[in-house]
Amino acid sequence: MTILISLAWLIIVLVKRVPNPVAVLVYAGLSYALFAILLSGILSPILDGKLQGPLTNPIAFISVLTVNALWGLVVGGIAAALPKRK
Repeated sequence: MTILISLAWLIIVLVKRVPNPVAVLVYAGLSYALFAILLSGILSPILDGKLQGPLTNPIAFISVLTVNALWGLVVGGIAAALPKRK
């Protein structure tokens, strides 16, 4: 799934010719992380009967945000390095 999401991000910023793909994809990574954390907070009590995941551990919360921001930075760097089509 990570590869598919990354390809989708890459294709979108290339097709839309985003002027600063690095910043856009870092924000996309942070948005993805927040959505995943919130979804985990909603679904874990329903599925397991108790709250689990990043919301219960501050280090995990920060690491999810950091990893996803870094992943957006990597994909944004790839997008910025690719030659621009006219």
